Amino acid sequence: MSNLLINTLLSHYPDSESLLDTLCWTNTTNPDTEKIEALTVLIKELSIKPQEERFIRKIQSVLWNQCMPVIQTILRSEDGGKNLLNAVCGLFAVCVNVCQSSDVPEQILQALLPVLMTKDDANHEANRADIEVAIEAIGVLLSSISNDRSIISRTLSSTLNCVKHLSDSIISKIIVRIWFTMLKSCGEDAESEVLLQIWDDLLRWHQRDQTDTASTRVLLCLTALSDHLCSSETSPNRPDPRRSQRFFRAVQDGLTHRDSVTRKRALYLLTRCVSLAEMKKEEVVSIEEHETDEILFRWTPDKQKLLREFWEDYALVLETLEENQIHVIRPVLNRIDMLVETTTTDIQGGLFSPSWLLCVYQRMFHSENKAVMKEGVHHLLQLKALHQPAFALAFSQFVIGPLMDVLAESSLYHRAPQQNIRDCPELGVKLQIFMVNFFNSLPEENRGSVLLRLIQRLGSRQWCAVPLLFLSQALSCLAPCPLLGSDGLQAFREVLRCTMITHQVLLRGASQCFLLHAAFCLTDVSAVSLDEIFAFLVHFRADESLCRGTALWKELCKWLQVNEGCFGLASGASGSDDLPSEYPNGDGAAVFTYTQQKLKTFLTVSANSDQTGGLPDPAEAELLARAVLLTADLQQMKSEEPALDLLLQPLLDVLHRLSTNVYLLLHKTDRSLQLLLRLLHLHVKRSETQLEDTEDVVAVVLKTHVLSVVESVQEFLLRRLTGELKELCDLQRSELYLSVLRELIFTFSTVSWYSSNLQQNYLPKLTKHCLRILNEPSEQNQVQRAVSMATLALLCDVADRSVLNTQSVAMGSLRSLRQYFYPSSSSSSLHLNQSLQKPTAVAISHPEDSVVLKDWGRVVAQFIRDQWTCLSFLQRSDGTLQVPEAAEVLREAVEALALLPGHLVLPVLDFMSSVLPQMVQCEESLCVEAICASWKVVQALSTNPHDFWSTLQAFVRLAFHQQLLQLTEEQKPRITACIQQVLKELMELAQVRSGVFNVVIQHCCETWLPSDGVQSDTVFSSALLHLNILTEACVYGPVFRRDQRLVQEVQSYVEQLGERCAANTAVSSDVRDDQFPRVCVLAFLCRLDPSHHLHQRLMEELVLRMLNKDAEISKSKVRYYSNSIQHRVKSRAWQTLLLLLHQLRDEFVSECVLSRVCEAGFSSNQASVKYLIEWTLILVLQRSPSHIQSLWNCFSLDHEKTKTSICTFLSVLVHLNVLLPKLADKAVQWRRAVEVSLQWCFSHNFSVRLYALLALKRVWELQDAHVFIEEDLGGLSTVVKACLEQAEAMQNTGNAMKNWSRIQEHFFFSVFHPIRDYSIETIFQIFPRLSEMAEDEWLPLWKFESFVDFPTNSALPLNNPGTDLSELQPGDWIQQDKGDLELEERWAEVQKKISPWKLSVQEQEPELMAQQRALRLGKLTSSLLVVASLIDKPTNLGGLCRTCEIFGAKALVLDSLRHVNDKQFQALSVSSELWLPMMEVKPAELSDFLQLKKSEGYWVIGVEQTSNSQSLQDYTFPEKSLLLLGNEREGIPANVLQLLDVCVEIPQFGVTRSLNVHVSAALLVWEYTRQHSGCNTA
Repeated sequence: MSNLLINTLLSHYPDSESLLDTLCWTNTTNPDTEKIEALTVLIKELSIKPQEERFIRKIQSVLWNQCMPVIQTILRSEDGGKNLLNAVCGLFAVCVNVCQSSDVPEQILQALLPVLMTKDDANHEANRADIEVAIEAIGVLLSSISNDRSIISRTLSSTLNCVKHLSDSIISKIIVRIWFTMLKSCGEDAESEVLLQIWDDLLRWHQRDQTDTASTRVLLCLTALSDHLCSSETSPNRPDPRRSQRFFRAVQDGLTHRDSVTRKRALYLLTRCVSLAEMKKEEVVSIEEHETDEILFRWTPDKQKLLREFWEDYALVLETLEENQIHVIRPVLNRIDMLVETTTTDIQGGLFSPSWLLCVYQRMFHSENKAVMKEGVHHLLQLKALHQPAFALAFSQFVIGPLMDVLAESSLYHRAPQQNIRDCPELGVKLQIFMVNFFNSLPEENRGSVLLRLIQRLGSRQWCAVPLLFLSQALSCLAPCPLLGSDGLQAFREVLRCTMITHQVLLRGASQCFLLHAAFCLTDVSAVSLDEIFAFLVHFRADESLCRGTALWKELCKWLQVNEGCFGLASGASGSDDLPSEYPNGDGAAVFTYTQQKLKTFLTVSANSDQTGGLPDPAEAELLARAVLLTADLQQMKSEEPALDLLLQPLLDVLHRLSTNVYLLLHKTDRSLQLLLRLLHLHVKRSETQLEDTEDVVAVVLKTHVLSVVESVQEFLLRRLTGELKELCDLQRSELYLSVLRELIFTFSTVSWYSSNLQQNYLPKLTKHCLRILNEPSEQNQVQRAVSMATLALLCDVADRSVLNTQSVAMGSLRSLRQYFYPSSSSSSLHLNQSLQKPTAVAISHPEDSVVLKDWGRVVAQFIRDQWTCLSFLQRSDGTLQVPEAAEVLREAVEALALLPGHLVLPVLDFMSSVLPQMVQCEESLCVEAICASWKVVQALSTNPHDFWSTLQAFVRLAFHQQLLQLTEEQKPRITACIQQVLKELMELAQVRSGVFNVVIQHCCETWLPSDGVQSDTVFSSALLHLNILTEACVYGPVFRRDQRLVQEVQSYVEQLGERCAANTAVSSDVRDDQFPRVCVLAFLCRLDPSHHLHQRLMEELVLRMLNKDAEISKSKVRYYSNSIQHRVKSRAWQTLLLLLHQLRDEFVSECVLSRVCEAGFSSNQASVKYLIEWTLILVLQRSPSHIQSLWNCFSLDHEKTKTSICTFLSVLVHLNVLLPKLADKAVQWRRAVEVSLQWCFSHNFSVRLYALLALKRVWELQDAHVFIEEDLGGLSTVVKACLEQAEAMQNTGNAMKNWSRIQEHFFFSVFHPIRDYSIETIFQIFPRLSEMAEDEWLPLWKFESFVDFPTNSALPLNNPGTDLSELQPGDWIQQDKGDLELEERWAEVQKKISPWKLSVQEQEPELMAQQRALRLGKLTSSLLVVASLIDKPTNLGGLCRTCEIFGAKALVLDSLRHVNDKQFQALSVSSELWLPMMEVKPAELSDFLQLKKSEGYWVIGVEQTSNSQSLQDYTFPEKSLLLLGNEREGIPANVLQLLDVCVEIPQFGVTRSLNVHVSAALLVWEYTRQHSGCNTA
């Protein structure tokens, strides 16, 4: 309603109060917009004239009774709610203006500010709406009052608190509606105060919290205020970002933030500061009071050009890194080098802080693309600037922190494409070089502290096996230097703890080896004591790393020798009085003295100490055992006699008195036996290269001394094991006793007098006493029964290992166990699966007893396991059981599988493998049940690497026993079906667990063809029944996941280190390589005898199966690609056929193989398969020349069927020189070859023509060809010569000549000879490599030599006789040019992506001509505004103009209307600019324009990907929508983002991250049009 109407109304109705009452509304209903606007205009007109107090009170009533209730009830989701809010806010502003002289503004503020403090919960939209309404109201209030500092201060304090807990969208509204309003309404001084308060509060918050949330919010606010902060105005109270260290720290945190919008804001602020510094041209240094840190920003007008170029390149790099695509990022890596060079050149000048470079690298480390992450790591590791001490020190914290974090990513350690499988990965090599150079570059006084912090960082997190291995190796490469003390050893211990979590035992051991080497190279021996050294060594496991005889052990001994006398004294040491005479000065500790004193202390037990309870801590015995052996080896290294008698005298004294002194303290005996056990375990040398005739003096002396007390020890053990162990805590002690007894037996079994006494007296006596205890009533002492059964199980295990003479008394006494388990009395039941009664709580006499009692189930399980160990021994030594008895025992064994935990079932499986074969004929169902129960146990253990492999091997011996393999389906259908099902499930398990199938195929091959040469036709014939196993092995090799391949490749690398890595000696592991099954079966096939009818039959059946495999894949509709599993299987099948070809009968080859090979040649095959087929066909024809007609027939088939497959047979003709000597009618066959080749020289297909020309050339150039040419060829000779001349004249025809040269140089047609190069190496290694198969598909010769005992054969040698073929590099003629651009050429021209920092401002009103023309035609338009002011490419703008016109947008906003006259614009717009209203808004004006449109009720919608973006498919467009499009490269600027009401993103499913801006806009414009298609107005 216009002012004129209001004035007219007032002239007729002078009672303004009545008129006000008329326009007011009740509290129960919400008014419409027009009524509110009418009331607003009325009050505005009435307020022009001075009014009485009564009028002001009336306006206050309107304010409280009309405005405030409506404000409280408006919901954003209501249709038209935004228009209603705008109208109410207008009324609110007028009322506040009238009432501002009173305390009304204070009261309103008091009512609205608490609403802002409401928790912004995304689940409560009502709260969110209330907050937004309150923001609008406060904004109106601030704009309507004069400069009231009290209100501004209160509002600012409240909103600053809100920033810390409200959402980003709400904070953006606070900034725009409240802070901007404050700044506009304030004077210059007040504006500076407001900015300073905001500035200080935000930066203090960031400095205090340093969280991601704080960084995000602070940068959001600072970006929004950037126009005020980076203003050209100068004021002493105004904050200057250029001079603030806190500001630049916030910017650096933002640049490395995980959120892309936060990074964008940080970069925007940085560029604004640089622009401001350049504009003001004054000396600037960022520094705070009491700050001593490095200066982050400095600007010097004298160096303005250098500074500008640096920051432009810096912004370019960071903007490019946002692309996340490696092909986009690689070209700017040289810019990083330029930044580094500039920074290092000026390192003393202080213009550029190195911390800015760290932001670049950390941004790359945080990339979603692993390739970008890897590129960043490699680039940093090769940074030459780190060779400068100052630069290295500046980077040290970054190396310890972010670099170590990113190096934990296992995927970075994959080998480079040019590397072999056994090579150290590229990153591993670079890491070693980097670590050496980095620490060498550090100032000497800082090296120790930096190294300590780095090792502590390693120990502060959990690591995967591969990263920890290469980091440990890199540390071990550091030059010896005394840098670490006791805290360093403690840090290394923490890293060792991290190695224990990985299941890869070899990698775990290798990491320990590298860490130990690093520890004794970097430790300051004067700062650590021998106590600390040996306590540290205890953490290295003997079965994984630190075992005697390895290079690591010798290195450790040498290190101890070099530093002996230099070690620090332990705390509390008495000084020189304790040192021997050879160290008179007492300046350090001697290893021998230390060990001697430590041993005396260890064996000294106070008589007053508690002698009951459990065992002492075994770690002390472990430490002493290693100290003793190291001391002995150290003395031997000094060429001294190992004084073990003097060193071990205290131990020998105790051991000697064990059998005679019954009052010897229990803990003393425990400790002496613990130490003896560890000495016997650790004294054996383990070295791959140790000569057999080399005498181990230390071991001999040790065994001699132990042998002198062995009788005393054994008598003590006999006494203790046969009745004295009665307490629950004695169960643990019995394990120690039995372990000692086992070691003594195995160590001294070769000593004649000891062995004789053992077998004739000691073991029979021990067996007798144990049986006596077991035969007593079962209610007797349960501990004694458990100990006795464990003792008998140990003796049976010893007997199984062929330690005892089969005719000895000991063996006889053990066989008497049969009477115990299988009583002869018919009334007695079998003693199988006996249990133990659980003792009552009353029986507990020691604290340790309660622990044993709680774990009584484990004791019972071990008791049952020991029974089956004895039964397994009896079955193998006494022969077979009778069938009824055997059936009952087998049922008990199946029950035992259900009773026992998986890790204890091994003796049960061993027993079943002995009994099952004799039961298959009479108890088929029971046998099936036993196999199925056993297989379930194996499956349950598949995630337990410690027990899985031994259990799997036992199961394979059971289920694939030779007698079970001989069964046919007709004889025992259920058992054979069960075995086949188990085999199927085994193969499925093998797909995820490398090494599973290895166990099966190794067992089967050894069963069918024993390596000892003793062969049975009956057993071998079972191989024909299970050809599926051999077939599967021939083509086996699952394509593992990338992470699994990484572990395998790294294990191969560690293995090739040999003795340089002690883990290879210490860790005893079976071959679990996924190529082992193929190697094993290939060795099996090569050992077959062609003259043996069963062998020949097996080979022929296997060849047919290989041909069938190939045919099945070729005929299947599954499309296979290079290196896919189908491609690999085909290749493996043809490799197997080639291996067997020389052993096959001629009749079989000609009748069954030749036709199938020709048929395979017509299939579509990968190059590697094609070469193998061609080679096979050549060898077949060379062997059976009379069947050459089969080759000519292949050229006579229908051309439509042959297509390009004819190239296969043309390739065979290229090698006619191999076939021709054996052909009967050479001239006829040669002429036929010429005619066939010439015929295909005129094919329509280029590849066929090329192959045909090559065949024609080779046939024509044969040695005897001139003889044939002299015969009458008619005009054929002329045609051939013309064709060949034409082929050689191809140099003027571009790519044709290149292809002609390449095919002639290809390995198959140049160096390769089908007969001379027929070898294992060519088939399985050279051919796959030259045909560019994946490297994990090659079978290198070292695997044939190390995995199996591969037989030698003159017809098929292992090594290729010549080296020409193996020296060739891969290269196929069909490859196109890849381009030879150098890196510098490709990176020279990089398009800059810097946002313009200086923009002009210009106002422009929209033109209405286009809209008028559209209305005349009746064109429909919508309320959609499309703003493209940030887009600068005419092609995008032209297409956008056309799209907006087609879908009826209200207007298109450009940055300049000059684009309309651009030819590229007009080419895409096709005159649509004539029908579409267009406006000009410069980018600098964009912020004001958007705020204007928001005040008109428009929703500003950004097309941008942010953390809060809404998906296009879920978003509902308001009718008044303004679509803001971002720049093609930078997107929407950071200072505009906070003006957006919502961000909408388009769902994407591909690899490419972004759509073209025109395409994106078209999708959103269409979606808006679809949603509002019924709302358009003419």
